Amino acid sequence: MSGLFSKQRIVAPPGFNRWWVPPASVAIHLCIGSVYAWSIFDPTLTKALGVVGSAADDWTIEQTNLTYTLAIVFLGLAAAFGGRWMERVGPRLVGTVAAICWGGGFLIGALGIHLHNLWLLYLGYGVIGGCGLGLGYVSPVSTLIKWFPDRRGMAAGMAIMGFGGGAFVGAPLKEWLIRMFYSAPDYIGKAGEVTLNTTKAGRRFTEVAGQVQEVVVVGPNEVGRMIVEGAEGVYAVGTGNAGVATAFVILGVTYFLVMMVAAFSYRLPADGWQPADWSPPSEDQATASMITRHNVETNEALKTPQFYLVWIVLCFNVTAGIGVIGIAKTMVREIFGTTLPGIVDAGFAATYVLMISVFNMGGRFFWASLSDKIGRKTTYSIFFVLGILLYLSIPLAAMRVSASPHVFWLICFYAATMVIFTMYGGGFATVPAYLADLFGARFVGGIHGRLLTAWSIAGVLGPVAITWLREQTRRDAIGKLASLVDRSEFQQSFGAAVEELPALIEAKTVTIAKLMVIAPPNTIDPTAGLYNLPMFLMSALLALALLANLWIRPVDTKHHLTD
Repeated sequence: MSGLFSKQRIVAPPGFNRWWVPPASVAIHLCIGSVYAWSIFDPTLTKALGVVGSAADDWTIEQTNLTYTLAIVFLGLAAAFGGRWMERVGPRLVGTVAAICWGGGFLIGALGIHLHNLWLLYLGYGVIGGCGLGLGYVSPVSTLIKWFPDRRGMAAGMAIMGFGGGAFVGAPLKEWLIRMFYSAPDYIGKAGEVTLNTTKAGRRFTEVAGQVQEVVVVGPNEVGRMIVEGAEGVYAVGTGNAGVATAFVILGVTYFLVMMVAAFSYRLPADGWQPADWSPPSEDQATASMITRHNVETNEALKTPQFYLVWIVLCFNVTAGIGVIGIAKTMVREIFGTTLPGIVDAGFAATYVLMISVFNMGGRFFWASLSDKIGRKTTYSIFFVLGILLYLSIPLAAMRVSASPHVFWLICFYAATMVIFTMYGGGFATVPAYLADLFGARFVGGIHGRLLTAWSIAGVLGPVAITWLREQTRRDAIGKLASLVDRSEFQQSFGAAVEELPALIEAKTVTIAKLMVIAPPNTIDPTAGLYNLPMFLMSALLALALLANLWIRPVDTKHHLTD
């Protein structure tokens, strides 16, 4: 068995065409890159029990999004270990373990959803699946850089663009599977025709065939947010199927099979191999373009300031993008779904996630290839200056569309975010070449793996900051709306007094959408402004990353490896 997975077994013979290697890399990254379509799962996971709406015991978006955060954290941790391990054992074994972890993580996550056990979902998709992400991510990067020393940026772009494109395949596949296995809960009747009782904890019940049944109430403003659109009214909790657990099972098996085939397709160049008619740049050329002719060993790289400056550059660039990707579907519907409901519906939001993948993938190849011509440092400076302006434009679009709904602001938002996602993907694809320029290509796999701990930190900072700030803004908005609503209308609509608002919010009985139904005329829906504070924070982080990038200089010669 050890021979089957040995590094020596996959060394390519003389005359091997190096262009056979990228398809295997892209295949693995397409599978693990489906993590970027996580926001497709959020609306169903937060309605796993209520199905048409969130029941009191359903998970919140903060809880479900933590699964995504954990996956990214363990991606970075596994990559930190896997990068150096891969240099020793080769990409075939690492790719195989990645397939087992990623596919198996989905299966354990499916069990957690079926049992409504959040910790199993965290363990399966977040921890085990996250380890599969990290191992799968590093396995092709240094391999392709070694095959393409003449085009490092392009090689890294090819290796990583599949990860950005994973949601392009994963998003529609997940949507289709969820809808296929979805079944609506029992419909009891219209809200005005059903006797509802509200407990002090904010839960709502009615009597059905002599039995007390917990229910969710879908109002006219919430019909468009159902997984599969249906009638407004009262539905029995626990009687339908959101379809997401079965989707997890099918995805896990599919990804495992594809990744196993790809892992066994890897090949390595022989020692001393280089492309025909190519020679490394001269010492003068290397110095001018900040591309070293020397190598720095993995542990020695950790002793240089350059490593930590690049770490900050990657961490803050990822923080700004990853939080938005994690809740993209929810965000676009909350900002524009209330003001432009005829355009921004469930289908539009799903397509938006799909287009994120397209631009994320395209940006990885475009920016990484461009960096071969203009340099890595210049490329990252463009990311940060342009990114600051674009992130600041999102609150402006949200404010304007709330005051005066017009499709122009949707177009501005769409264009700004798509450019942001090209630079987010481009940052990932360019950083391996940046490391190879600074530390040499020999140990870039191990150094890159250690650097991806920045992704782990960003995986916490981005999603947690955005969801926490959004939640605080949402609760403040509900409080302000409730103060405007007539107290008797509030009592009639929710079966409880305004003083019980905190419990009603916790039980998901009171929402912004439900309050807007009974709010005074001309009240502006605050939903579009839920993401203003997160966008200001992301802009500030990009400014810090810009400063770190500008401080990067060539590595001191004392760190160079001497043979």
